[in-house]
Amino acid sequence: MAPGLPTAMDRPHFIGIGGAGMSGIAKILAQRGAKVAGSDAKDSATAEALRALGATVHIGHAAEHLADDASCVVVSSAIRADNPELARAAELGVPVVHRSDALAALMDGLRPLAVAGTHGKTTTTSMLAVSLAELGLDPSYAIGGDLDAPGSNALHGTGEIFVAEADESDRSFHKYAPEVAIVLNVELDHHANYASMDEIYESFETFAGRIRPGGTLVISADHEGARELTRRLAGSVRTVTYGEAADADVRILSVTARGLSSEVTVLLDGTELTFTVSVPGRHYASNAVAALAAGAALGIPAAELAPALAAYTGVKRRLQLKGEAAGVQVIDSYAHHPTEMTADLEAMRAAAGRGRILVVFQPHLFSRTQELGKEMGQALALADASLVLGIYPAREDPIPGVTSDLIVQAARAAGAEVTPLSDQAGVPAAVAGMARPGDLVLTMGAGDVTDLGPLILDRLAEVRG
Repeated sequence: MAPGLPTAMDRPHFIGIGGAGMSGIAKILAQRGAKVAGSDAKDSATAEALRALGATVHIGHAAEHLADDASCVVVSSAIRADNPELARAAELGVPVVHRSDALAALMDGLRPLAVAGTHGKTTTTSMLAVSLAELGLDPSYAIGGDLDAPGSNALHGTGEIFVAEADESDRSFHKYAPEVAIVLNVELDHHANYASMDEIYESFETFAGRIRPGGTLVISADHEGARELTRRLAGSVRTVTYGEAADADVRILSVTARGLSSEVTVLLDGTELTFTVSVPGRHYASNAVAALAAGAALGIPAAELAPALAAYTGVKRRLQLKGEAAGVQVIDSYAHHPTEMTADLEAMRAAAGRGRILVVFQPHLFSRTQELGKEMGQALALADASLVLGIYPAREDPIPGVTSDLIVQAARAAGAEVTPLSDQAGVPAAVAGMARPGDLVLTMGAGDVTDLGPLILDRLAEVRG
């Protein structure tokens, strides 16, 4: 039986309760019996899912939304210091708890498995949550994306395992003490918080140092950044490597494309295992093998976990098929870093057959575009044609001279066919004018570009129907 409520979290108030990470913690607390309340900038299906669990969700931020009897206020790093509910908490003397501390408290008394890395965290965490549930282990989990319905990013399970996505962006993953940790890759990202690769390595070393005594670090043998981290750790923690590299402890022998899925064969403890990954591409196959190695480190027989991984059929925004109209499939991709963009475009190239790949790309964050705009443009050269939208600012203020034109120019220099488009309202018509039967259209980015998929499908049906 999973533990009950953490101390002083029986009446939490979440500022930004509709966010991926915040809503998951709120959901688990509500399922454990807490009186959950919170606010968000706009209403959403996630907010409605929380209300269905008994949570009070206010729209907009105002001091009066914070109840006088709130036991704590939960915030993420995205909440600004001038938020009126935060100011009201200070007036009332209500403790303020960071999201990562709240999640760490939820893991107390359980067997935590934390998934870290610059890319692939949500997918790998989801694979573990689904496959462990398939085996009847009823894990608790907190994921940075929805599996198949709004609010499905978290669950309070009755089992002893807690699977959590561990976010390095603000160093909040230093709060966790996992029994097993996964590091999928290590690259420079989140430039507002990390100035160099050395700072990134130091942060991941701290995370690895938090693994419980006798625990295990599962880490990629294929990514140079992960290999460097392994060298820096120098045996300070029990390590299991995985990947296609010849020296990997869990070695990927082959990945065979089967349409929008893959057949993967691995060598683990001297035994070959072949299983299906129900999403396309080597990148996702590698994520599945990381999940397999981590489950084995927890003592779950690999021969049982491998077939259970096939139960994972995707997570929203991770190469999610939005629909088909006029012979054109529209797929949503959360990729916003050049490595992720390249992996998704390569996976789609393998699945597209003779069809073309058309991309609607929305850059995410001014700081990321400033540092990686050239590499983003080079990644778009893997598509047959792209539309590039304005930068989605998220939590950042504009940086003078930093626009999506940095990406457009780099893409053109790499030989890509790319068109800048400042007005998102014009995207459906533009795509309908480009696409033809057999093509794949990717809406790509971490911002509101995801909202364009249904509009593109409607326009394709209207024009070509």
